Amino acid sequence: MKAHLYLLTMFLGVVLAVHLAMNGKVGSVLNNARVGNALFWCIGAVGAMAIGLTGWQSGALGPLRQVHPVLLTAGILGACLVFAIAWLIPQVGAGPVMITLLAGQVLGGLLMSHYGWLGSPVQPVTLTKLAGVAVMIGGVVLATYSK
Repeated sequence: MKAHLYLLTMFLGVVLAVHLAMNGKVGSVLNNARVGNALFWCIGAVGAMAIGLTGWQSGALGPLRQVHPVLLTAGILGACLVFAIAWLIPQVGAGPVMITLLAGQVLGGLLMSHYGWLGSPVQPVTLTKLAGVAVMIGGVVLATYSK
């Protein structure tokens, strides 16, 4: 079993929640979520370059011609996504944003796996998986709307 990989993934979910809340806080302190997000991405770009350069090999970008140009828009998509989340957290709270975001990720992941999109191994949606999603969405409702 790959339990250690699932534990790592859960840990990364916690890190993601903290990371996005930090970005939201910067935007709140600056009283400008867009500037906070731009600052966040500039610092992230420097970090990504440093990490990328540690594994640099001659010809590393050679296969870039084989990458569909639409896939290269993921950076812009990521920036928009992080901006939206950083803006939402001060509006509704980190808990509701993260749990609702997680439900969306589960739905997206099920679709990607069902159809094998973006190289995901095909894993058909089953009634059991649909029941799990229904329980999760019920949990989102309980966790975000209960007083």
